[in-house]
Amino acid sequence: MRALLWSAPSSSSDAAAVAGEALQEREEALRRVGQVLDIALRIGELLLASGQGAEDVEAAMLGVTRAYGLVRCEPQVTFTMLSVSYHAGGLPVPVTAARTVRRRAADHSRLDAVHRLVGLILAGDLPLEAAAVRLAAIRAWRGTYAAWVLSAAAGGLAGSASLLVGGVWDSRALLAFLTAFAAAALGDRLAMWLARASVPEFYQFLVGAVPASASGVLLAAAGAGLQGSFVITGGLFALLPGRAVVAGVEDGLTGFYLTAGARLLEVLYLVTGIVLGVLAVVPLGHYLGAELHPEESVGRSSLPVLQMAAAFGLSVSLAVLLQCPRRIVALVAVNGAIGWAVFGSLTEQAGLSAVTATGVAAGLVGLFGQLVSRRRGTTSLLYVTAALGPLLPGSAVYRGLLGFAQGRVDAGLAELSRAVALALALAVGVHAGRELVRLAQHIPVYVGRPRDAARRTRGY
Repeated sequence: MRALLWSAPSSSSDAAAVAGEALQEREEALRRVGQVLDIALRIGELLLASGQGAEDVEAAMLGVTRAYGLVRCEPQVTFTMLSVSYHAGGLPVPVTAARTVRRRAADHSRLDAVHRLVGLILAGDLPLEAAAVRLAAIRAWRGTYAAWVLSAAAGGLAGSASLLVGGVWDSRALLAFLTAFAAAALGDRLAMWLARASVPEFYQFLVGAVPASASGVLLAAAGAGLQGSFVITGGLFALLPGRAVVAGVEDGLTGFYLTAGARLLEVLYLVTGIVLGVLAVVPLGHYLGAELHPEESVGRSSLPVLQMAAAFGLSVSLAVLLQCPRRIVALVAVNGAIGWAVFGSLTEQAGLSAVTATGVAAGLVGLFGQLVSRRRGTTSLLYVTAALGPLLPGSAVYRGLLGFAQGRVDAGLAELSRAVALALALAVGVHAGRELVRLAQHIPVYVGRPRDAARRTRGY
């Protein structure tokens, strides 16, 4: 009896110890799950904020969680919110974490670093703690180029675009280049000042469009002829949100309709700001005697080499504005110049429509970017987005706006509809080029999970 009484406390203490160890193991497992979900969410936030498509963001988050042992995760991606839910057999309820995407910045150097980090995680070469340290360093990155370099790049983009649509080289073209350069640089500084003052981006685009429009009107009023149109068109090239259009259409094609709708609605607001900025100035040209000719906003070039150089310079400037790594800027510019050469050949020599030629040229740009990115282990956005700059529908937008300003509403609507068609052809062409590479190389989008956009619904 004494032995039995003596052993009872020992049995009770052993049970308590076992229960304590189980509770400690459970808390440790929950802590690790929380760490993995947090890293996946932070990676997804950086990718989405940098313009990556929702499908690629979801695939990256799913890959990270699987690499660290969480095989039952369900990531969800929308335009402003990311979430991941994990449910394992030993947990009574799912563990769900969410993160709001608040800051959006076109920094392709950071985007490249995040993709390389994801590659190391998927390869199993990076422990969880080391991944957290590297991710914190990436988030603390403050950009590849200084603010004054970005303003100069905005000017270079507008100046190159003025030469691209003009297609000639003389003293007036040089004047248009310098004027577009100065106006776009000034517009960029004004927009930057408004951003620091916490003014919404809509008004930043509105104010950013004013210097180029005013400069073009003043040039035309001073007798510079249609060079004023070149300046305004160049300014529009520097403002058009081509990256957002491509990302929005890509999200729609891959089945992320909510995110696609939000991206395209953002584009609509930004373009409306540009429209108001231009229309606030262009009508003043009528009172100054300025003659702007919308039908001549794209010159028929006798110097295709000049246009190739302008396309190269435009792509370089846009690559700098997007904070692309310095080592790839030249390659991006070559891709942009080749894309423009294909577009020019198809329209001038083959007689194809601008919409068809834009889609084909964008497809080749996307195909090349995907091939290079696969070889270098990063995202194709680095090699594609800036290269699409010469193909943006800046001239069509300008002609549409000028039609409205001159009271020719039907002509304005027709040109703006053409600009929308060109933008859609641009985005669809890029995505089609990427899909061709994926099919040819048998690249899976997800590992162990069917692709949502591949479901055969017949539209109902």
